[in-house]
Amino acid sequence: MFSITVRDHLMVAHSFRGAVFGPAQRLHGATFIVDATFRRAELDADNIVVDIGLATQELGAVVGELNYRNLDDEPAFAGINTSTEALAKVIADRLAERIEAGNFGAGARELAGISVTLHESHIAWATYERTL
Repeated sequence: MFSITVRDHLMVAHSFRGAVFGPAQRLHGATFIVDATFRRAELDADNIVVDIGLATQELGAVVGELNYRNLDDEPAFAGINTSTEALAKVIADRLAERIEAGNFGAGARELAGISVTLHESHIAWATYERTL
């Protein structure tokens, strides 16, 4: 399996519901480093997994939809705890939609999967992996 990873960052405000979150139940900020990894079994005709420039551009577009937002005010997240794990899934799913729409080029249709890792600090991160 071959893979490439592109990186961006994301800054949001949000709060959580539930005692398990302790003081994070109050509104707070979070900064994430976002790694998106694209996988395929065989390289395409150009000998690449996917166009890194397009992957970087599309990750930036997805992150841009969330960046500098209070996620508590976003209708897409109504009633949802926007945990690191949940946000990783949202980003992966939005990237998958863009692949399906052709934003990554025709060769990306042969991708086998995506994983998105959100690093919330130098000691903690969460990953969501999905097939395509």
